[in-house]
Formats: sequence, C-alpha cells, structure tokens
Amino acid sequence: MTRLLHLDRTLDELDGPAWPPPPSPTTALVTKVHALRRERLGALTPADLRTLIGQGVGLAHVLPLAVRLLVEDPMLDAYFHPGDLLLAALTTPEDTWALFPDLREELAELVADLSEEDRAELKASGPTGWWS
Repeated sequence: MTRLLHLDRTLDELDGPAWPPPPSPTTALVTKVHALRRERLGALTPADLRTLIGQGVGLAHVLPLAVRLLVEDPMLDAYFHPGDLLLAALTTPEDTWALFPDLREELAELVADLSEEDRAELKASGPTGWWS
C-alpha cells in the first residue's frame, strides 16, 4: 500500500487545520477524538482507528492503515467484538470509497473470503451495506 506514508506525523498535521482543544464541557468521545488527532499515525491502535473511522475523522489517512491490519486479520477485535474494525470500515459512507476504489476492492475480497460464520457475525453486529 503506497498510501502508508507519514506514519511519524499526526492528523492535525496532515488533515489540517489543527483542531483547537475540545470544548468544555464535552463527552469522553469528543475528548478522545481530539487527542487522537495529535497522535502519530504509526502509534494509533486498532481501537483508535475504529474510533476515528466511526467518527469519520481523517479517513484519507486512517482507512489505509485499517485495511493494512484487516488484510492480516479481517475479524480483528479492535475493542468491542471480533470484526468491529472491519465493520467500521465497511459502514463508511459509500462516497468515501470513491476516493479509494482499490481499498474498497480489497475489502470486498476480504468479505467474500470470510467464512459464513464470520459473515453472519458481522451482519448480527451492525448494519449491512454494499458488502452484504
């Protein structure tokens, strides 16, 4: 994947402008997303990627990282349940994938190669879409 550049940089640097501190009072999720934008991309965990993807933040930079992990383990348990990172990626709005047709194709192949049990687990865990 040629998109995996700048792993030593942050979303605030790459997907600017930098965000100001979160408003106060705010939720734990908002605080977390603001903090993740200041983490180096190479330091983001699968759970961090799932959070950012779920919130639609920095997708141009975090989707390639997520797909790299998913190629190795499609049913990776990022935080909530097996396949939660895959489900977050699969439920990213369709128009986002227009920017990444090759990544969308990789995900489609991953899903096609899943066992029936894993596909059923994904369908039971969240919404379906173009991949179902």
